[in-house]
Amino acid sequence: MAGNEAGRHVVLGQVNGLFGVRGWVKVFSHTDPRENILRYGPWRLTLEGRSREFRVLEGRRQGKGIVARLEGLDDRDQAAAWLGAEISVPREQLPEPGPGEYYWADLIGLEVQTMDGVALGRVSHLFRTGANDVMVVQGERERLVPFVQEDVVREVDLEAGRIRVDWDPEF
Repeated sequence: MAGNEAGRHVVLGQVNGLFGVRGWVKVFSHTDPRENILRYGPWRLTLEGRSREFRVLEGRRQGKGIVARLEGLDDRDQAAAWLGAEISVPREQLPEPGPGEYYWADLIGLEVQTMDGVALGRVSHLFRTGANDVMVVQGERERLVPFVQEDVVREVDLEAGRIRVDWDPEF
């Protein structure tokens, strides 16, 4: 694992609701399957500039989401203080991605350039659509570039900090 990953956190979900009166929270999970978020810990909750680590005491799938009980959140009011918080875990807890697979967190900040070497900007963030993932590239203007490997994304070079794309710079 690269040295710059030590101490880095990766966002895996968000507290998006309250469940019951004993401090349980509803969780929107970015992991696949959703309940995998429960495998990692401690969770760092971050909301409006404040962060705190919580140990996951128990959790389970509930309907289409996840519910969890965190150490130190013993009632609904304590849990409500973290409503909307991002959930992150240390990057080193995550398994290494397979060949041709990438964590979004590893792509953020990479320089994006066309196959002809035209710089388009840097990956600001990514989002999921029904069809594919999309990179938001910030340069002299914002571009939305589909993260479709082989068709659009031709090379991801984490060492060099670069993604090469088959993309018209005018688009």
